[in-house]
Amino acid sequence: MARKKIQTKGYLTGKLLVATPQIQDLRYAHTVIYVCGHDTNGAMGLVVNRLIDSLSFKDLLEQLDITIPSLFKNVQIHFGGPVELGRGFVLHSTDYQHESSVEIDQDIALTATIDILKDIACGQGPHRYMMALGYAGWSPGQLEDEIQNNSWLLVDPDEHLIFGQDIDSCWIRGMKKLGIDPSMLSSEAGHA
Repeated sequence: MARKKIQTKGYLTGKLLVATPQIQDLRYAHTVIYVCGHDTNGAMGLVVNRLIDSLSFKDLLEQLDITIPSLFKNVQIHFGGPVELGRGFVLHSTDYQHESSVEIDQDIALTATIDILKDIACGQGPHRYMMALGYAGWSPGQLEDEIQNNSWLLVDPDEHLIFGQDIDSCWIRGMKKLGIDPSMLSSEAGHA
């Protein structure tokens, strides 16, 4: 089965954005965002280090009338971003294939169907995954401007940051991956 592949040449698709202390918007402060798509039309990404505590995977399955199997494994649901909070996405390893999956790079794909939720609930989903409601979105040129204004730092993708269970240290680990000690950063930005 052939999957759709996102064209990435010259864009930030597949990169991680690490928020700098300059970001004061509480929805994005200390976040790490995986960029799922970026082109001349704008960008879309998922916050990988914020959880939604008020909704469990079991609750979500019940709302969608999906039968919960007896060997059910609970899954954390992430706050993917403030846009379309009722829309769900699963960022996952490419070992899982569905006709609606979009391959972001050789290791990571994105699927936004109920079928993947059923497969995950039954233990037939991808090996690694992150489930999110909502997404972060940027209009054309907006993300580039925010990067230019020191709001975001770019990090190469890292499965431990994207799919890791240690959500609380994800931002610090993203900074350290760049060789930055977060305690040495200021919320005041400057330009060289």
